[in-house]
Amino acid sequence: MNGIVGVVATNIPYEVVAFSDRRLRPLIYIYNFPGLTRRTKLKGNVLLDYTLLSFSYCGTYLASYSSLPEFELAVWNWESGVILCRKSQPGVDVSQMTFNPMNWHQLCLSSPSAVTVWTIERSNQEHYLKAKSVKLPLEDGSFFNETDVIFPQSLPKDPIYGPVLPVSAIAGLVGEEAETFRPKDDLYSLLHPTMHCWTPTSDLYVGCEEGHLLMVNGESLKVTVLSKIEDGPPRGKKLLCFIFPEDGFVYSLLIKDTNYKVEDFLEVERPVEHLMFSPSYRMEHLITICSTEHTTIALFFSFLVYLQGSIFIYTFGEEPTFEKVLEACDGKFQATDFITPGNEYCMVRNIVFSISFCICLKQATVLACSPSSLSAAVGTETGHVYFLDVRDVESPHEVHKSFLSKSPVQHLLYDQRGMYVLVGTSEGHIFVINAKPSSLFEILGFIASISISIMTCVDFHLLSEMGKGILQISTVSPLETDIVEVMVLSSLPETRRSRLEIFSLPEILPEVSASFADERGRLRDEFIHKFVYETEHTLSSAVLNLHSNRVYGFCDQVPYICSYLLPEKVCRNLSILCHSPDLFYNMVIFFDRQEHSGVHILKPYQKMQSKLYGPGMLSLSPHGLWLITIAKCGILYIRDIHTLETFTRCRSHSHQGHGIQSVRISMDGQSILVNGRDDNTLVNLRWRISMFYWLLSEETQGNVSLKFNCLLISNLSYLKIQVLDMMEENEAADDIAKLEQQEFGLDLEELERLHNENEQEVEKIRKDVEMQNLAKRYLAEIIKEECWNSMAVKGRALKCFHIPCVVENFPMKERTDEELKELKRVVQQKKIETECLKLRKEIVEVQSAIPMVKKHHEEEDEEEEEDGTVKDTSLPNYMLGSLSTDFRVHTSLLSSQLELHSREEKINQIILLKDIIYKVKTAFNSEFDAAYKQKEIEIARVKEKNVRIKEIILDLELEESVWQPEFEDCEKPERTLIVEGSEGPDSRRRALMDMMGGVLEVKKEDILRMVIPQPQFMVKPDALWSEEERKLFKEYEKKVKELNEERDKYRKSLEAEMKKLQNSIQESTQNFDEHLKRLFDRRVKAEMVVNQEELKINNLIFSLLLDEEISSRETFLNNYLARKQEERVNTVLDRSFKKEFSEIPSHQVDILYKLFKRRPRIHKHKIQAETTSLVPFGERPGSGKLNQDAFAQLMKAMDDLDSINNMPEGLDTSVWEHFCMARRAKVENEQKVKQKAAGLIEMVAFLRRRTEDDEKVQHEIEKVFHELILLFQFRLQEDKVKFQLNLTIQILLKQGQVELENFQLMLDYSDAILINKIIIEDLNSVIRNQGQKKVASMMESKEVHKGIFQIEWEHKKMEMEMEDLNQKAWDIQMLFFSKDRQKYLNEPNYETLIAIQIGIMEQTIAVLDKTHKKNVENCKKLLKKLRRYSNQKDIANYTLGCNLREELVAVSERKDICNAMGSKLTCEKIAKERYKNMMRQQKLTKISKQQAEQISILQAEVERLRMKTFPALVQM
Repeated sequence: MNGIVGVVATNIPYEVVAFSDRRLRPLIYIYNFPGLTRRTKLKGNVLLDYTLLSFSYCGTYLASYSSLPEFELAVWNWESGVILCRKSQPGVDVSQMTFNPMNWHQLCLSSPSAVTVWTIERSNQEHYLKAKSVKLPLEDGSFFNETDVIFPQSLPKDPIYGPVLPVSAIAGLVGEEAETFRPKDDLYSLLHPTMHCWTPTSDLYVGCEEGHLLMVNGESLKVTVLSKIEDGPPRGKKLLCFIFPEDGFVYSLLIKDTNYKVEDFLEVERPVEHLMFSPSYRMEHLITICSTEHTTIALFFSFLVYLQGSIFIYTFGEEPTFEKVLEACDGKFQATDFITPGNEYCMVRNIVFSISFCICLKQATVLACSPSSLSAAVGTETGHVYFLDVRDVESPHEVHKSFLSKSPVQHLLYDQRGMYVLVGTSEGHIFVINAKPSSLFEILGFIASISISIMTCVDFHLLSEMGKGILQISTVSPLETDIVEVMVLSSLPETRRSRLEIFSLPEILPEVSASFADERGRLRDEFIHKFVYETEHTLSSAVLNLHSNRVYGFCDQVPYICSYLLPEKVCRNLSILCHSPDLFYNMVIFFDRQEHSGVHILKPYQKMQSKLYGPGMLSLSPHGLWLITIAKCGILYIRDIHTLETFTRCRSHSHQGHGIQSVRISMDGQSILVNGRDDNTLVNLRWRISMFYWLLSEETQGNVSLKFNCLLISNLSYLKIQVLDMMEENEAADDIAKLEQQEFGLDLEELERLHNENEQEVEKIRKDVEMQNLAKRYLAEIIKEECWNSMAVKGRALKCFHIPCVVENFPMKERTDEELKELKRVVQQKKIETECLKLRKEIVEVQSAIPMVKKHHEEEDEEEEEDGTVKDTSLPNYMLGSLSTDFRVHTSLLSSQLELHSREEKINQIILLKDIIYKVKTAFNSEFDAAYKQKEIEIARVKEKNVRIKEIILDLELEESVWQPEFEDCEKPERTLIVEGSEGPDSRRRALMDMMGGVLEVKKEDILRMVIPQPQFMVKPDALWSEEERKLFKEYEKKVKELNEERDKYRKSLEAEMKKLQNSIQESTQNFDEHLKRLFDRRVKAEMVVNQEELKINNLIFSLLLDEEISSRETFLNNYLARKQEERVNTVLDRSFKKEFSEIPSHQVDILYKLFKRRPRIHKHKIQAETTSLVPFGERPGSGKLNQDAFAQLMKAMDDLDSINNMPEGLDTSVWEHFCMARRAKVENEQKVKQKAAGLIEMVAFLRRRTEDDEKVQHEIEKVFHELILLFQFRLQEDKVKFQLNLTIQILLKQGQVELENFQLMLDYSDAILINKIIIEDLNSVIRNQGQKKVASMMESKEVHKGIFQIEWEHKKMEMEMEDLNQKAWDIQMLFFSKDRQKYLNEPNYETLIAIQIGIMEQTIAVLDKTHKKNVENCKKLLKKLRRYSNQKDIANYTLGCNLREELVAVSERKDICNAMGSKLTCEKIAKERYKNMMRQQKLTKISKQQAEQISILQAEVERLRMKTFPALVQM
């Protein structure tokens, strides 16, 4: 056998045990017990695994069930090793499988969703499996009437939308899946079976998850829900059953008819996992296997482990007893850990551990061992933490107990130096306890995690199902620091991220805990320096490296192990003032973590594929160089902490047992303890070779400690400082003495390798980025091609100039060649049909009309041709069902809605309707394009007029703004894809306007710019003017007055021109708005036409779907009929069956009884009868073993009858012997006849059952025939024809008109009343007045609504202005203003402050320069000393080189002498050696022959003694 053991089954009567192995193509092994010798090996066609095995209570039958992909049930004859019958159930998982103890022909298989009873029918040597499912009730215990899926009887009828068909026909199913198909809404939640058991009456009791108890009849499979009664036991005959829930009690069920009562039977005080009776039922024992709630903690020589499992035996009687048989480690190991220091008690090979002492703690959950003392801590579900003294491994004992919280303890661990114990509870609190026993394990405080909702996280396989909670706690405590870094991992299911909380615990925390914690004991975040990080992916595990600068995480949803870099470290100190009655001091604690507030998002720095499946767990080795990963696959990986590469792996557990639960590594790294999840095994792994830098030679493996690491780190730091000093000295040296930068590299090859790796990584990242960018560009091109380039008509909109009205066109794709080809075919077919119809009419008219009428018609046709008038054969709008003719779309090719009966006509009509929709959209788009061009023209005109308006405004020096309309983005969507190159002309025009006002030269006639120069004498006072000057002044005033008058005239003309241009713009744009409003109405009408045509298309598609459903129903019924007919042929028994056994004559038994009337009497012992009464599930009379035992007893009795003492006197001995031989042969034949008769009865029963099945199939065939012939041809076919004739048509009605139902025109006025006309007129006048009032009210309402819209628009405008102002204020607030500028403005003596800082820096530089010179001098002295030492070594090396040359010469001379003298002696020596070997071989051959003879003699003697002492198994 290879692999691990799978499922196991036992057979008590034959004393054998069966089990399967777990491997590819597994086998089933049958072994004797207790001899453990293999009897047979069963090989089937199973590919992966067997899930269930079960022996029958009588006979040599074994049932097996396999997992995917076969899901095969097989019945074996394990003695002969053959499969009797098999059946596959794809996708069906089974949880329990049992034979009927009273009838091995029945087999029950149950799963959480179904219970199936299989019947094994036999005909001679042929076996047949037949299944019948148990119909389970609903979850509330009630039953529901399940409708027949194949032939539903109560389907509703819909006279409008056609016949209602079964859901399988609607789904289009025509195969076997249609027989069991049910829609999702038609599925009900049934009871979920958990276990079942057989009764002596061949009934089944089924327990359900919902708390119901079902009784299933073994023959009819009728289900009865048993009722629970509280008062008084049920009367009558009772049936006793036992149930064992997880509350530590065994209950008995007293069942009578359909009632049962629950009574307490036995209190175990521990959850019971399994219960079984004694196999012989004679010892009256009840064996219980308990999984203790008081979890056993077994203390091993080298580690602690949780254990489960105890076996008790209960003896019935007047004074029942309950005794413990075994309490061993057969349960699940919940947690493990090493007892430090050392691992000298760990065993290797077959024995992994030895149990020395067990202690019991109630509801223990986790444990951990202290690395600093011989103590251990155990957490419980009650919130207690127990501390154990393990100095004496033979007698550990409890030394302290702490109560932390009412919630269970879920996490418990020590830091690497054993200073603190960290305890995590389900409330999300993390308690910090002093780990020193001398402090009596003082509670220092607690930290409240941010994640509030916490769930139990003991088993790692629950990590994927949990959405919240503390997943893991990791600590780092380097020897060179005085703090402990703690990291807490929790999940954030709402954001699909993980949260990391990192805080620090100083070494002096026990001394200052009062200052660190508040009055509730909660440690303050500012003292423990708490930081919160989040990762982009959900993590199932995370650990912190020894330098506290990197986090390693195991991704939950993706198979990667990622490393995250924490922010760079900066030093920060925290001063704490502590005092006590006798002590007052001030302490400064240093933390190193970058300052940040809030949540910092960590991105993966390094990724490595994990090659594991399912959520995994990470662990860090004590020396911090290994990263250990485990998962459900059962493989343990050890990776390098820097590269995450795997350098070793080991498969310690199987994936069938859900892999590894936890792993622990010893402090020296020599032993790794691996705990399985469900296989209840513990594996201790040890290294076979020494590991570089950690595991040394075998002599020094036990002496490796962390001091070596500390020494190595300190030496590396010293070398680093020396190299840096040398590099600084080299920078200060002359150019001639300066060394190259690469000469300071200690490992150039490693540096080159790192450079190459970096270049490869950069190249890889560059390629990844390029591929990502290429993928995004490809996706963008696909979107652009699908939504823009492929559109023959791009979607755009048109807006009015003054009113909020928007008109959109119809985006349209170019029709494909297939669509055009199909349309052309349909159009051509319609034209041909029209011409054919026209020719038929002409032929009929020619044959029936007289020649004159024919001539008259010909003349009329000629006149029509001459006039050129074409007769429109299109349908009217109300029958057409749409307004498509308003868009000048020809509908003459459309068929009438009353003539669409065939499938082809409907498909052609759909194609023509789609063409009409396309034409309507095209017609509207053409109108839209015309309006779009008109708007372009209007905008160009407005721009042209605005040029003149701007000139006038400039001349008049007005501050008016010019309204310039532009196209918006919705009107020109191509702006987002195309950059318009209109910047050049605009810039040139703008430059011209800036330089010369828009013209190349200034006209002199420009009155507005003309200025009359003043005479020069006007600078003098008026009294000093001469007469000539006064005349000149009057002329000047006259000219100024005339110029002003001309200016006013010109200004007025310009204003009139500007107003005229503005009115022209207003009028043209308003006209366009009116045109666009009419186009909007046209758009609404076009959309209405499109919806009308689409409605007709949807009605036609619905009718086609209904036709397909009817065809699917017909096909299914035909397939069902053919399948039933084939099943009938396959189930007909072979006719030669009766002929084979019909040769046995009916009087044969009578002749045998006449010839031999005397038969031996077989004495039946009372013990067997008593056993039969006590063992209801024992061997049945028809079993093969009982037949063999009876035949053996008969032959033994025949030996007594054939004795010479029973020979009659005087009879010859030879005659007596002949007589005895004849009688014995006849008795043997009689026994064979009895066995054949039993087989004949079995075959007749098999034939009867097959006949019943055949009649049942025949009944189903007749039923299908009835459905196909009667129902289908009359009902289904009638419905189909009716639906094809009763078409759904679409009729247009004018708005305001209503179609009245059952309208009848009144023609009888016998009971009418004559009314005066004045009364009617008065009534009409009142109605008109009321109508006028209503119109006036509507107009007033319209004005009110108009005012409301205007106010809303103003309010929206004010809101937008407010948002703009707020944005400006925000921009002002966010204006960058550095601290230096603030200091410059705020500091009054800024220059003095700068001068002080410069002085301080100069002093610092001077001190550094002096220190540097001292270091240089010291280095020079050291260099001289090293040179002298190097010269001494060179002299010593030269001396050794000279001596080496002399020694080499001497060795060469001796080698030549040996070669010359020793060749002959060597040959003689070889010959003597060969002779000795030959003599030794002959001597050994003789000795081996003698020993072989002695061994054969001893083997014969051993066989004789074994047969002499071999136990005889006699059936009791």
